Amino acid sequence: MFISQNRKIFFQKLAFDLAEINVGSTSSNPSVGCVIEKNGSIISSGYTSLNGRPHAEFNALNKKINFKNSSLHVSLEPCSHYGLTPPCTNIIINKKVKKVYFSVKDFDPRSKNKSLNILKKRKINTNTKLLNNFGLNFYKSFSKQFNNQLPIIDCKIALSKDLYSISKSKKWITNPYSRKLGNFLRSKYNCLLTTYKTINEDNPLLDCRIENLEKKSPSIVILDRYFKIKKNLRLLKNKNSKIYLLTFKKNSNKANFFSKKGVKVIYLKKTSNNNNLKEIFFLLKKLKFYRIFVESGLTFINALLNQKLINKFFIFKSSQYLRNNGKNTSEINYVKRLMSNKNKVLINLKGDSLYQTKTQ
Repeated sequence: MFISQNRKIFFQKLAFDLAEINVGSTSSNPSVGCVIEKNGSIISSGYTSLNGRPHAEFNALNKKINFKNSSLHVSLEPCSHYGLTPPCTNIIINKKVKKVYFSVKDFDPRSKNKSLNILKKRKINTNTKLLNNFGLNFYKSFSKQFNNQLPIIDCKIALSKDLYSISKSKKWITNPYSRKLGNFLRSKYNCLLTTYKTINEDNPLLDCRIENLEKKSPSIVILDRYFKIKKNLRLLKNKNSKIYLLTFKKNSNKANFFSKKGVKVIYLKKTSNNNNLKEIFFLLKKLKFYRIFVESGLTFINALLNQKLINKFFIFKSSQYLRNNGKNTSEINYVKRLMSNKNKVLINLKGDSLYQTKTQ
């Protein structure tokens, strides 16, 4: 059956909608979406499972359905190599799929461009580059695994209406609706980076406290150069996240304590410039963290901004003033400039506002 270009794009968009579900929760594998249609009707769909396996194509095709002469729309080129699981091209061939459409070629050299030849030899038609620009942006963090670039680094901060980042009198600056959205944002990353100051002062859990998203809580990395972190922390009760602590200072008592609590202590190498945060992020990349969400105080955020490391910045602004109960540990002017009306997100946070901007 002939499928118009508009229909192809429609199914391809649906594939990306499915891929969005587990973004940040598929380990080093990309989050992929797959839609299968036959005679113009969708007969199956799937997306990459938590932790990266099974893949989207397997989840869509591993059903008691007649897939003969169907068309498969997938956000990324199907894998064609043997890893921990057989290649997705195998099940596509075995299920007698007739056509395969995908947006972006795989960035993994083990599969890049190879599925095209494999499928064509089996007389399966392929069509590539539908929504290609959208797909390249969607898989930006995945592509960074295969080059020497930094991982994706996004950031969040909460401010009062009069632009204070710390309240002297209460724990929260923004309302529950903003905090719930902040929890949801965490679920889209596989690493949450913070500092010992934030941990010591706020004593947060840093998990995803939204029903059914608890298992998508990211791993937590705490930057604590001189091992100043306190021991009596709520964070240690977070059972949904792996916790890492990065430090220069050797402290065997603290290291033993946190290790027994399940925290992995990693000692940083002292260099000529210990303020060069790029080295920290390249280390996180070696730990297979490719999507990093920063939640910290204003001082650390300004350091990231000054070194031009932040990709996307989320600024939650409260409807309430703090006045004499508010303070900042660093200047706010850089962040303030990012809060233009063009960056304001049209979302109802019951009085609070959200600004989203790209800083690179």
